[in-house]
Amino acid sequence: MSEAEVPEKLDSADINRVLELLPHRYPMLMIDRIIEMKSDESAIGIKNVTNNEPFFQGHFPGHPVMPGVLIVEAMAQTAGALVINHLGTSGSNQLVYFMTVDRARFRKPVVPGDVLHVHVTKIQSRGSVWKYHGEGKVNGQLVAECDLGAMIAGQGTK
Repeated sequence: MSEAEVPEKLDSADINRVLELLPHRYPMLMIDRIIEMKSDESAIGIKNVTNNEPFFQGHFPGHPVMPGVLIVEAMAQTAGALVINHLGTSGSNQLVYFMTVDRARFRKPVVPGDVLHVHVTKIQSRGSVWKYHGEGKVNGQLVAECDLGAMIAGQGTK
């Protein structure tokens, strides 16, 4: 195998690394690990959806469904962790401010017991503004998608 054929080594992040990259904590941390990060181009995050999630108490009693906005939040957190990892900084001194959500589509409910795979792919970046396309998949089936934009800023910056 020539050097040109050697596959690129992809980064990953266990829960400890995710906690270093993101300022989010329970109950708002929506990513358990990231199994693949390619530069600032793409990532795949994992959310193990359990019946113990606090939002299931009211959404919906007797028929728990993960709220779509939290699936979008999982996409945003995966993209944010990817960018912070790429920049070589940490979530303790950087914040990711959500700016836009476009073309959101929810195709199938996500329920307790599902493993949500969150795929994000960069659309573009300019300065501190980043745009990604996100897809949520369960068992390889698309359950949600959207385009999202965010700004990376130091803490205390508005």
